Amino acid sequence: MAVTVEDLYRSYGVLADAAKDNLSQHKDAYQCILDGVKGGPKEKRLAAQFIPKFFSSFPELADAAINAQLDLCEDEDVSIRRQAIKELPRFATGENILRVADILTQLLQTDDVPEFNQVNTALLSIFKVDAKGTLEGMFSQILQGEDIVRERAIKFLSLKLKTLPEEVMTKEVEDFVFAETKKVLDDVTGEEFVLLMRVVCGLRALQSVAGRQQLVELVVEQAFLGTALNPADPDMVDRLLQCSRQALPLFSKNVHSTRFLTYFCEHVLPNLSTLTSPVAELDIQLEVLKLLAEMTPFSDMEKLEANLHQMFKTLLEYMPLPPEEGENGENSASEEPKLQFSYVECLLFGFHQLGKKLPDFLLDKVDAERLKDFKIRLQYFARGLQVYIRQLRVALQGKTGDALKTDENKIKVVALKITNNINILIKDLFHNPPSYKSTVTLSWKPVQKAEPQPVAAKRQSAEEMGTGATGKKQISPLPRTQRDARQIYNPPSGKYSATIGTYEQRGGFRGGRGRGFGGRGGRSRGRIY
Repeated sequence: MAVTVEDLYRSYGVLADAAKDNLSQHKDAYQCILDGVKGGPKEKRLAAQFIPKFFSSFPELADAAINAQLDLCEDEDVSIRRQAIKELPRFATGENILRVADILTQLLQTDDVPEFNQVNTALLSIFKVDAKGTLEGMFSQILQGEDIVRERAIKFLSLKLKTLPEEVMTKEVEDFVFAETKKVLDDVTGEEFVLLMRVVCGLRALQSVAGRQQLVELVVEQAFLGTALNPADPDMVDRLLQCSRQALPLFSKNVHSTRFLTYFCEHVLPNLSTLTSPVAELDIQLEVLKLLAEMTPFSDMEKLEANLHQMFKTLLEYMPLPPEEGENGENSASEEPKLQFSYVECLLFGFHQLGKKLPDFLLDKVDAERLKDFKIRLQYFARGLQVYIRQLRVALQGKTGDALKTDENKIKVVALKITNNINILIKDLFHNPPSYKSTVTLSWKPVQKAEPQPVAAKRQSAEEMGTGATGKKQISPLPRTQRDARQIYNPPSGKYSATIGTYEQRGGFRGGRGRGFGGRGGRSRGRIY
């Protein structure tokens, strides 16, 4: 005979009125409540509330009670599911914590937003009961569960762990998170890798220099820096990009970028022109050079000379020689070489940063002929640069506010930053001996607030501000004969990237190659962009 609402209230009354130490004598009343899950909607809603209330008094019926509540969590009626999920944390005691965490993690797969939010709330509440036990249940599903469950559990951890107080996320708990995350990283997609790095980078225990070094080691392991790069393999290129992006924020004067930098110099720069982009619209050469530029300030002395030689060699490839003049003084070439401003900014900045650590490189490590060739290229590039800077300043002159926010003017503002940066760095290298004292802010990075400057006679224009210069004394103007030559100079065509702004986080490494970013258990998760 089916249990009715009256039966449920009667059983509840019996249990509520019984003395606490005599509750176990009323097993039949609790069994009646458990049977309420087989009734109609009203009976189920009452059962969802009554079962957890007396759960701890009937340990011999614990499995039956949890299973009954789980049946309600899977009911067709969403309101019943939400009520059952809301009460699930009350079962999270002792050995049951892992099971409840496992169940709640599986329930993250729901597409009903209020229900999903209820699951999130329930998970957060059992973290406060036993954080480590909750994590055991969650990581069990991440390692062995269905793809949708794994994906949402990782997202939950990436968003919620950092919100938990220190008394919940103790050092023991954080150590457990780090150890389990390393297991998960044996087989992940790109998006999962980014989210898991967000999890471990947020751990308080890893905010020290030693902790950041541990995180770099973790990324190095994922990046396969011991394996030669196959530039034709988009998966391998994608892996390197993602790992480099995750490592960059961890580098500092005490946590060095040398292993990544050396890999880029030994394996990426020699293959720069043949790199296969993992995304059709991505300028892979520029993306790689931007990453390289940002690494260079944090390298140490290891393999410094070899890295400088490779950087120098690649820089020369993007700094053309001036065209030969014909008998009538005209350029003999059919067209002027293209100046790749965006690429040169990255390479010149990187060379300048490494040169600070070995300031005699150009004088002692480069033969006289190559140095002469380099200076000719620098001079030719600088002449074209000056023309572009003037053109850009004229184009932006008088423009402020909304006028600078149009797509066309945004590109011009960035182009002016690029060309100004290159100009400053070239001037340093023209010193005798070469100087490495100037500081620039890379064009895609936020400009640091400048120190207050003395009032000048001439007001600074908007485009002159934020060029990245450090306020150092400018080099004296060129002699008049050289200035005149510039005025009649016909510049080569140039190129700067309209998309040089910021890195785009693109999740997803292609899988199916075993350890690391792969398709777990042969089931490729694909890429998500």
